[in-house]
Order: sequence, then C-alpha cells, then structure tokens
Amino acid sequence: MIGMNVFKQDAFSALSMTAAIQDMETVPGFLRSLNLFTPTPIRTKDFFIEKRGQTLKIIPVTERGSAKSRRSKDRRNVRNFATVRLAEEDRILADELQGIRAFGSETELEAVQTEIARRQMLLDNDLSATIERHMLSAINGILLDADDTEIYDFYDEFGVVQGSEINFDWAAKTGVKKFIAENVKRPIIRALGGRATTGMEIVALCGDSFFDKLQENAEYRATYLQTEAARTLLQDNVFDEVRAWGVRWINYRGTDDNSTIAIASDKCKIFPRGVPNVFQAVYSPAEGFDFVNTLGLERYSMIVPDPTVANEYADLSVASYCLHLCTTPNALLQGNE
Repeated sequence: MIGMNVFKQDAFSALSMTAAIQDMETVPGFLRSLNLFTPTPIRTKDFFIEKRGQTLKIIPVTERGSAKSRRSKDRRNVRNFATVRLAEEDRILADELQGIRAFGSETELEAVQTEIARRQMLLDNDLSATIERHMLSAINGILLDADDTEIYDFYDEFGVVQGSEINFDWAAKTGVKKFIAENVKRPIIRALGGRATTGMEIVALCGDSFFDKLQENAEYRATYLQTEAARTLLQDNVFDEVRAWGVRWINYRGTDDNSTIAIASDKCKIFPRGVPNVFQAVYSPAEGFDFVNTLGLERYSMIVPDPTVANEYADLSVASYCLHLCTTPNALLQGNE
C-alpha cells in the first residue's frame, strides 16, 4: 500500500523534482516567445549593473607644440538589484493518495509520479502567467507585483525621466511616416546609442482598439492598397500583427479577462528588440543546501513532507528566483490611439 513515505524516495528529492520541471513543456507567454529577455544566471540573490557614460567629445583645434586636449574618464554608475521569489504550492493530503493504485504496467510509484506531474503542471502554468506579467510590466519600465505594488521603477533606478505618452490620433493623422520617424524610431535609436544595429526591430504591443484604429487610418489603407499586401485589409487580423513604417505592430493577447495580463484597449507599448541586454532575466539559486553556490535556474520544484509525527500531507511547490528588468528605460515608449 502506498503511503506518505513515498515522498522520501529519490524520485521526489528537490534535485529530481527540479530536473523534472526543466523538461516540462511550459505554457508559452507571448513575450517569452519573443526571446526578448537575455537569461542571466547568477549564484547570489543580489547583483550589480554598471553603466558607463559613453559620450562623444568634439576635439578642439590646438597649436602644434601646445598641450593636447585630454579626454575625461567615462563616468560609471553602479546600481544594486535583488531577485525576487515567485512561488506557489499545493498541499497533497494522505487521503488523496488512497485512490491511487497500480493499473496495467504502471507501478504505484509511477502512479504517484503521474499525479505529482499533473499538479506540478498546474503550478507551472500559474508561474508562467506570472512571469509573462512581470515581463509586460518590465517593458513598461516599472516592475509590478500581483497587487500592482511597485517592485522596481527602472526610470528612477537608472536616473531617466519617463517620456510623455505619444498621441497617435489615428482617426485624423496624416504624414504618418514622418510622425513615426520623429516620435518613435529616432528617439529609440538615440536612446540605444552605439548598441542600435541594422538587425534590430521596433515592436509595438497594441491594445484592441488601438490596433483596430491603426488599420483604419487613411494613410495606412492607402499605402497597403498599392502593394501586394492589400489582401490583408480583408483578413480577420484579430490578435495578429502588421508591419508598417518600420514598426512591428502586434495586437497583444493577454488573459481572457483582459485585465490580469493586458494592455489597455486604447494604448500601446513600444520597445526595441534584438539589442543585447536591454532586457535581462536574472536567475538566482533556490533556497536550501542542495542549491548553495550553484547558478540559478529559471524554475525550481520540490516536495516537503509533513514534518510532524502525524505525517498527513506533503507540500508540492514551484518557484522562480528571478528579476526581469530593463536596463535602458529611456528606449521605452508609450502611446494612445
């Protein structure tokens, strides 16, 4: 007969459970699928980001034989950050194992592992949704907790003033190409400095109404009618994307309640993609001696049996010790329709 002692076997050790969750197929969030955040595993909770000011200096003319102009040292600023714990658990009661028994070629141990994997997947789905929400708030420049309290304001952390929201006014806007160049593309490229490359792209995540009104803009429609892409105007582009004026416009789909993970219907969030380290996902090791002085992983999982003599339950947990951050918040823009 199966009992709570089953969780003391090697198959349910912290190392085994963590290894198992690495192999589990994760529910993909859209921002995760963009590969926007550079994974950065570390061995500690705290870490530092150093920014060097790389300003160009115009060299003045000097007479031969006189002292040369001396370049001043780049100013360096070091900022301290700490990863946060995102963790959820599910309690497995002894009574719930009574109905688990071997069938066919499956042993009792395998039956328990199947049940644990099912519960682990549910916890992992919650963690994936939470990470998507953290990524979305990071591209907004302010990392928010589940209750919308502020974890980090990256504008404050890096000494940057958040820019004003861009009013696109799609219903009446003309001269759109110039407007996008002046208000979107050039500001982002200048904010990136020497890191801006020809391989980068500018992405705008759009709320529903913003995305619809963009496609109703007279210049957008006139431009597309002159191209082979004109047929896209007849297609159902709900939760789709279009490319126009050098920007990739995406109708972002979050949670179905359109509030837990979402972009306001009349808004958009604009950011660069394909530029190293603008966005980083820093991972610390989990709590516990098993993970001391190891490089952090994206996810951890473990089972902790009831420590009392009653031996009535075991707690299954999934966690990530991470921080999703933007190191160049002046390259982030926001707009309204």
